[in-house]
Amino acid sequence: MTLIELGYVDLFIASLLIFALAGVSWWQKLALGKTLLISALRAFVQLSLVGFVLMFLFATESPYWLLLWATFMLLVAGKEVNDRQKYRLKGVYGFALSATAMFFSSFLLSVVALTLVISPSPWYQPQYAIPLLGMMLGNTMNGIAISLDRLSQGVLDQSEVIDQRLLLGERWFEAVSDIRREAARSGMIPMINGMATAGLVSLPGMMTGQILAGSSPQDAVKYQIMIFFLITAGTGFGVLTATWVSTRRLFDDRERFIPERLLDTQSGF
Repeated sequence: MTLIELGYVDLFIASLLIFALAGVSWWQKLALGKTLLISALRAFVQLSLVGFVLMFLFATESPYWLLLWATFMLLVAGKEVNDRQKYRLKGVYGFALSATAMFFSSFLLSVVALTLVISPSPWYQPQYAIPLLGMMLGNTMNGIAISLDRLSQGVLDQSEVIDQRLLLGERWFEAVSDIRREAARSGMIPMINGMATAGLVSLPGMMTGQILAGSSPQDAVKYQIMIFFLITAGTGFGVLTATWVSTRRLFDDRERFIPERLLDTQSGF
């Protein structure tokens, strides 16, 4: 089985569906048409540029260029997590927290998978390293963003309850344990649901791509199972790390609750 290559005419035909959806949105006064078209244009430009970058990385197989690109991916993911939250930690703490959590969850697990599971030669071969890291960062980014947004909203809504629990003698982590638990659970639900319904409701993206590229379904299934386990573990560790560190930042050295350390991104204060 050979891969059927697509041309720009084929992509244009597919894009007509986006234009049709934007037209329906304008007709229904949903105010989504402009955003939809801009997002589609960004996807086309960004993916086209990434295609050239990946061709260069695959050709050079330089660990230094790979590290530079991986660092860029991490920084963009950290900024995206920070921007998605309605309330975030003031200063550089929000960005630093997101980037650090994704580094320890996505980067380290990707290295483990490349060295112990897939074992390409060299282990940092871009053909394997970049797609794996991209999937790890993308899913971890979503989980951390959801959990931190739920956490910040929860502590602000229940600030009086937190103060009361502190007055009763509870430690900082005890006073916010219910909120942090619910935030972590919210960040993990998408991955848990994805694993639970894989193959029954939908075929995951990586498995579908490999089958379209000509791989046997059995090989595609094995890779997809590995990816599911990796990104679920990475998301889980990232969410737990981010919620714990973010919560600790909301208390001072005397364990007093300081909600003023959260920034309302809509008002700027």
